[in-house]
Amino acid sequence: MEFWSLDFIYYPVSAILWFWHKAFGYVFGEASAAAWTLAVIFLVFTLRALLYKPFVGQVRSMRKMQELQPEMQRLKKKYGNDRQRLGVEMQKLNKEQGFNPLGGCLPILVQIPVFIGLFHVLREFKPGKTQNYVFGASEIDSFLRADLFGARLGASVVPFQGAPDMATLGTTLTEMLIVMIPLMIVAGVLTHITARHSVARQQAAQAANPQTAIMNRLMLYVLPVGVVVGAPFLPLAVLFYWVANNLWTLGQQYVVYKRIDAEEAQKREQAATERQARAPRPGQKPVRSDERAAVEPADAPASADADAAAGTTPAKRPGAKPVTRRGPQNGAKASGSSAAAGNGSDGHGSGTNGTGGRPGGRGRAPARRGKKRR
Repeated sequence: MEFWSLDFIYYPVSAILWFWHKAFGYVFGEASAAAWTLAVIFLVFTLRALLYKPFVGQVRSMRKMQELQPEMQRLKKKYGNDRQRLGVEMQKLNKEQGFNPLGGCLPILVQIPVFIGLFHVLREFKPGKTQNYVFGASEIDSFLRADLFGARLGASVVPFQGAPDMATLGTTLTEMLIVMIPLMIVAGVLTHITARHSVARQQAAQAANPQTAIMNRLMLYVLPVGVVVGAPFLPLAVLFYWVANNLWTLGQQYVVYKRIDAEEAQKREQAATERQARAPRPGQKPVRSDERAAVEPADAPASADADAAAGTTPAKRPGAKPVTRRGPQNGAKASGSSAAAGNGSDGHGSGTNGTGGRPGGRGRAPARRGKKRR
């Protein structure tokens, strides 16, 4: 194998195609167009099933990139004149946020070699060949004899150099166009719908970017037109590959986007619940953190009473409010007042103290008289 050869792509692609052809050949017959068409379609499904997780990572990566756009724009304005510093800050931001710019490119990078490999393998189904990678002579002959309403799966309207023409494969231009034109239209429409579905997921700020707007127009209009225009140069079986690939992409986008939207809605609901739990109740005065830290523990009043009963001054705690010492108990006050009344009463039992105070009450000192000026 030469250094530049792509046999490491051609052999796996042909092996998957061979497996599905054998599986459907038991049902429809190995030389039937249904077996070969379904083999091509399930080659697509096998590849896309293997790339499901990378596709989910691609969607998450695109969503993360949309969220980081404001921060990226801020860095571009700040370090626009210093490319080296801008690159360092961008890498730092991606590392902090766990964002990998290459994560969204993996599915596309894998599908392109597979498409090239399938195109090459189908083109190598030529009359007179005895081997086409894992396919033998009988399988090559069954592929060349398989037709769909008269159109050969390996034929193209405008064959590439070295590819068999329509006359060699036993078909005509009319038979090819009858099958190819509907497939061309379906492939172009599905490509447009798939692109529109992706563009609809973009944020308004990202869609307003001139470069993004140009790419969106290319995806929405130029690529579908390119599929229609380029279809006559491709073998008929490749058109089935393109239609199946777009159908899978459309369904996969619906499932993955719905799943990610549900996850984000759940996160938003959880965040709202947490904010509501931290918010003060209706009619309750909000307590600031410094006021909450200054509140004494629950056992502070009991300790204050104990200190007052013992006649000692409690030690002031850091950040605690001053505690006012309580006076004697009500019973002590009553006994003290009774004793004072008994000592200050006269012999007639008038209940007045010796200083002329109120009956039964505490004595009041007489008012001082001012001195007369001479």
